[in-house]
Amino acid sequence: MKLQVKRFDLRLNPDVKKVIPRFFNTGAERSLALINRVMQLSKNEVQELLQHLLAEFQDRYSNIQLVFENHYEAVQHLIPSPQQPAISYEMKLLIGSYFTMEYSLEHAALFNPSIVEDPDQSGAGEGEKNVILSFRATGEGHVSSLVFKRAKLTSSAGIQFDPPGKYMNPGKVIKSENGYELHFEPGSLLSERVIFPVSFSEKNGIEDARFTRFINEDGSGIYLATYTAYDGTFIIPHLIETQDFLHFKMTPLQGKTAINKNLALFPRKVNGQYVMISRIDGVNNYIMFSDDLYRWDNAILLQRPENPWEFVQIGNAGSPLETPEGWLMITHGVGPMRKYCLGASLLDLNDPTKELGRLKEPLLMPEEEERYGYVPNVVYSCGTIIHGDQLFIPYAVSDYATSFATVPLKDLLALLR
Repeated sequence: MKLQVKRFDLRLNPDVKKVIPRFFNTGAERSLALINRVMQLSKNEVQELLQHLLAEFQDRYSNIQLVFENHYEAVQHLIPSPQQPAISYEMKLLIGSYFTMEYSLEHAALFNPSIVEDPDQSGAGEGEKNVILSFRATGEGHVSSLVFKRAKLTSSAGIQFDPPGKYMNPGKVIKSENGYELHFEPGSLLSERVIFPVSFSEKNGIEDARFTRFINEDGSGIYLATYTAYDGTFIIPHLIETQDFLHFKMTPLQGKTAINKNLALFPRKVNGQYVMISRIDGVNNYIMFSDDLYRWDNAILLQRPENPWEFVQIGNAGSPLETPEGWLMITHGVGPMRKYCLGASLLDLNDPTKELGRLKEPLLMPEEEERYGYVPNVVYSCGTIIHGDQLFIPYAVSDYATSFATVPLKDLLALLR
C-alpha cells in the first residue's frame, strides 16, 4: 500500500511587518553621553521631536508611550539623582525613544510548527475543530521566539486561519525563583502574543516548542510544551505550561537526561508516570519516565536509525498521539546531503518502550519546490493532530516557511501494523 499524502496549496511565509519594540542597549558610557545630548535640547525641540516620533510610530504599537517610559526607567540610574526631578515627562519619553529599537520577529523564518486543539471550540460546526498553532519565528541575529495563530480545521480537513492581529505584544514578565511567567492582556488576539527570550539561558533563542494538551489523572487538562533554550553556546530544555494561552509559565527542566534537543511529552501519564521522548545522544530516540514533571534522570534506548533516509539521526516530530492501535509517533530522519524527511512509528499503548512498527519509507519528504530556504532539503514538524479520519501535518519547509499536508489515518496505521 502506498500512502496518499495530500499537500495543501498554502504556504505561510515570514511577515517582515511583525515587529516588537526592544530595549536598545548602547552600554553605560555611551548611554550616559547620549542622555546628556538629549537633555541639552530646548523644551520646544523636545516637544517637536516627540510629536514627530509619536506620529510616526504610535500606529505600529498599542501603547508606544508606555514603551518609551519603560525604557527610560531602564537607564534612569545613569542620571544623577539631583537632576531627575527636573526632567519633564516629555523629556523622559524622548530619552526612552533613543533606547528603543524595532525588531522584526519573522524576518528570517516562520517554521517548525506545532498544533493543538483550541480550548475554545465556539463557532466550530459538525466535523470542524478549532486549533492553535505555534511557530518558531526567527529574526535579526538568528534570535528565535514563539508566535501563534488561531485556525479552524474544516470538515474536509482543510484549514482556515483567523485574521491576524495588528500589534505584537511580548507580554508582562514576572520572574520567579525557577523561571518566569508571561501574562498577556485578555483583550489581545492570540496572533498578537509573542514569547520572546527573557532569561539569560534563552537570550539567543526559544526554539522548537512542541505543544500537547496534557490530560491529568483527574480528567482536567493543561497545555504543556517543551522547547530548547539557547544562550549562544549551550542549550537547555525548558517547559511551558498554560491553561488559556494568555498566561504562560516557563521552567527549566532538571536531571541527568534533561539534555540536548528534541524532547516531546506524551499527552498523559502511562502507568502512573510522566513519559517523554528524547534524543540525549543526538542520534537515537530514547524514552524517559519520571514521577516529577520537572526532573528527568533515566532514559531507555527506543529507536536507532534503521533506514538509509534516517542513517544520520532519528528524532521525534512532536508529542505522540494516542490511537486505539497504539501511540502514533511522527518522527524525522536525516539522510545523505543532510536531507530531513518525516517518518512514523507505532508504540505499544501500555508499554511504549515497545515499537510495534515503523515506516520503511518516508511519510513526507521535500518536493522540488520545498528544497530551497534557509536550510535546504528539509521538511520538519513539532506537532501533528488527528482530525476525523485524517492525520493533519503542519510542517516546516527548509527552515523558512510553513506548509500543510494530510494523510488517511487508517491507511497509515495499517502500514505501521
